[in-house]
Formats: sequence, C-alpha cells, structure tokens
Amino acid sequence: MQTDWDGIEEFVAVATCMGFKPAAEMLNVSTSHVSRAVTRLENAIGAPLFYRTTRKVSLTDTGRTVLSHCQQLIESRDELYAVVGGTNEPQGEIKITCPTSLGERYISPIVREFSQDYPKVEITLDLSNRLVDLIAEGIDLAIRTGMLEDSRLISSRVASRQFLVCASPAYLDANGTPERLDDLKTHNCLTGSSSTWRFRQGGQHETLRPRGNWRSNSGASVLDGLLAGKGIGQLPLFYVAPYLENGRLVELFRELRPEPEPIWAVYPQARHLQPKVHLLVDRIRAQLQPAFEVRIQHHLRG
Repeated sequence: MQTDWDGIEEFVAVATCMGFKPAAEMLNVSTSHVSRAVTRLENAIGAPLFYRTTRKVSLTDTGRTVLSHCQQLIESRDELYAVVGGTNEPQGEIKITCPTSLGERYISPIVREFSQDYPKVEITLDLSNRLVDLIAEGIDLAIRTGMLEDSRLISSRVASRQFLVCASPAYLDANGTPERLDDLKTHNCLTGSSSTWRFRQGGQHETLRPRGNWRSNSGASVLDGLLAGKGIGQLPLFYVAPYLENGRLVELFRELRPEPEPIWAVYPQARHLQPKVHLLVDRIRAQLQPAFEVRIQHHLRG
C-alpha cells in the first residue's frame, strides 16, 4: 500500500547525495526505484522538488522547504523505533546556537561530553552573538540570556549569571573612583551588546544608560578594554573572576549588584518533544551552573 508520503527517504537521499544514482547506491536500491519514488512525492505535493539536468540535480525553493521537514520526520521516526525497540538511545542531528564566549567557555565542553555519551547524535554548534531565527534557520536549540520575546518558542531556565561593574586600578588611579551611580556620567564606560546597565538599590531595580567611546557586542573585547585601562564596564562574573583574583581589575558598586540574569534553553515548539533535545537540555541544566560556581565561588562569597 502506498501513501501520499511515499518517497520521503528517497527524496532526502537524493538531496543529500545531489544525485539519483549515488542516492540509489546509498539506499541499496535501483536508480529507477528512487526516481519513481521522488516523482510520486512531487505529485503528492504538487510541485517539483528538484531541478534536473543531464549533469546535475539541485533543489527547488519548494525542495529546500520540504527537505527540512522530511529530515525531521525521518529523525522522529528513527527515535520512535529506538524507544519502541528498547534501546532508547537518541540519534539524529541537533543544531545548537549560543553566544560566542558563553559557548566557548562553558556550553561547548558540555555538548562535547554529551556527544561522547551519545555517538549516534550529530552535533552542529554555531557560536554567534547574532539573534538567530530558530524556526527560519532550522535550529533545534538556542542558549540565550536575559528577557525573551518570541512567543513561538519554548524556554526552560538552565542557569543564571551575575553581573559586576569593574575597572582596572590604573584607570581608577588616573580618573578617580566613582562613589555613586551618578558619578558614572563623568567616566568613560565601555559597553557591550546591551545599552543599559542594571543595578539593585534599596530593594529596587535600577537601570543606567552609560556613555563612553567604546562599544562591542563581544564581552571579550570589553574585557580587553577594561584590562587596558580604557574605562569602566559591566560584565558577567565569569569574564572577570580571574582578574579580580590577581588584582588586574577591581569591583565597583559591590553593594548594588543586580539580581542574577537568567540563562535559557530555547527551542521551537516542534522540537520540545524530541528525546535528544530533552536530554541535552537536562545535561546543560545539571552542569552549567556548577561550572560557573567553580570559577566564581570565591567572589560570590566575598
């Protein structure tokens, strides 16, 4: 019995191999079988999936759209077979996006360990400070910080990070140490991707819009400016902890530290039931905050 969705496996194979003959070899079937199966799928969809010439095969716009959905269907099917078959081992691809520094320092080691434990899962880790459209780019999981706005996404809090205001002793010796938040108006403030700094004073949340001659969407770049004595900045504690320990930076307004900022695992609604995504989110939740604590515990106590 055939269904309107016959040909999914063959279609994905042709798209992956970029040819009918290599797809047939991969599936261990005849080229004519693959061709007929793809044609049936195109008839069911009502649009061509490939541009065909005597020399090459390429996806149409419809084909590119259908491909991501078909890949998800195959992955979900294989995961279902694994669960029903009793192996319960996750498999398939997970595409992850995460801010660069957080990813390099903390998320990448966790994901690498996850990959070692589940070798049938293929990991693609994109480290970028741009706000990726998860649905449009086919991303399974994002690690994000702060306030979330996209209602199409499901979020789960996995950790939090503390922000501190810091400067180098050299900068403070040359420019004076600010005693009140208003004093920051006369100082060169190095800012990151956020245009505001947060504080907590008298039990109330306060925000300040700093001004200065240096702004970067990279926390590492802001840190370099602080260490070079260019000004005052507010960064997550995991950036500055080693330099507070060795005295190259000094914390300011310690008593006005803001509430810790949440870190979220974010994923499209279509992904939230996938066992492999759940397992990875659970792993990140279990390991990320303790990884922060190991590095910064001394300063949080102080």
